[in-house]
Amino acid sequence: MKKVLGMGAALVDVLANVSDEWIASQGVQKGGMNMVDWPQMEKFLGSLEKPIRVPGGSTCNTMVGVAKLGGRAAFISKVAKDELGDLFQAHLKNSGVESKMGISDVATGCVFSAVTPDAQRSMWTYLGASDFLVSEDFVPALFDDVSLLYAEGYRAFNADCFKKSFTLARSLGVETALDFSSFGVVDACRKTFDELFENKMIDIIIANEDEAFAYAGVKEEAALEVLAKKAKVAVVKIGKRGALISKDGVVTRVQAGPAKAIDTTGAGDLWASGFIYGYMNGWDMERAGNLGSVVSNEVVQVMGAQIPEEGWARIKAQM
Repeated sequence: MKKVLGMGAALVDVLANVSDEWIASQGVQKGGMNMVDWPQMEKFLGSLEKPIRVPGGSTCNTMVGVAKLGGRAAFISKVAKDELGDLFQAHLKNSGVESKMGISDVATGCVFSAVTPDAQRSMWTYLGASDFLVSEDFVPALFDDVSLLYAEGYRAFNADCFKKSFTLARSLGVETALDFSSFGVVDACRKTFDELFENKMIDIIIANEDEAFAYAGVKEEAALEVLAKKAKVAVVKIGKRGALISKDGVVTRVQAGPAKAIDTTGAGDLWASGFIYGYMNGWDMERAGNLGSVVSNEVVQVMGAQIPEEGWARIKAQM
């Protein structure tokens, strides 16, 4: 298997359980992602009692999953030379992900994930050093031995850098995949996405049902049909009911795992790792999607997006 290069925010997840009433008091839509500055993030972090700290970020979680499954994965972003940055770098090394990290003078980014009793998570993100990844960081040598560029939609807020990465990948014959990341990202970055779609820069689109609706204005199969016109492969994840995958005009439905979720943080990221691993190995869509479901089924049984080693052992036994 050739290498997957992931482009995303290098973030440390800070997780805490909260009530539905607490979410409502923040004046935001439950389940969304909200961008904040450092003073706002400090206020959140200062109010938490014994939060869980887990290195992550959407694309990083996916690359870790690919590596844990036995694939080759690399990750590009930026961190600071601080405690969280050191924690993040160690996480990449220990997970078998090749680091393409740059160093910034700005603090390492973090995400506050507030998990409600229904296991849904609402997020507040401080991008920190991650936001200082620039177009000049993308050079041809970065793509040596890489066959797929995988990017989270969050990075589209830096439109020039985002478009440069896809344009360079395409010029070098590297396939590309885009995860929409959040319905808020779709609303904010639609112009950038449409430009890439129009120029045939995206081979794979991955979206959950809320993101697909935000883009297409219709749901499930109808949304999948809209997305399938934009890329070779389109995926719409539909939560507990699994996922819909379109490739070459054929729609495949895969089921979700049976586990009762205690935290959905990382569920979509780890689903993508299983699917991308299968895709990179030439599997059919049903087999690749089923692996996505198996991996996702494990991560929803723990707090955070890191599957314990016994979980990876169960996943490999089912591969």
